[in-house]
Amino acid sequence: MIRNCYICYMEALIVYPENKEQLTALKAIMKAMKINFEQKSEVYPDYVVKGVKESLKQANEGNLIPYTGIRNMLAGL
Repeated sequence: MIRNCYICYMEALIVYPENKEQLTALKAIMKAMKINFEQKSEVYPDYVVKGVKESLKQANEGNLIPYTGIRNMLAGL
């Protein structure tokens, strides 16, 4: 005899509230519904933010290398 099977799909949601009021309301709803959540202030990993900041610093200092093609770029390795 085959019993009823229920498939439960669990998904992750990423939301971007536009202001503090939206954030507060979302957190209150999640708590009221007993939905576990974690809050992260950074969207990107730390190493990505660090790399972008370093690249911007180098560009501002004029340390730029023009892109001349993937072959030339790999030849320097």
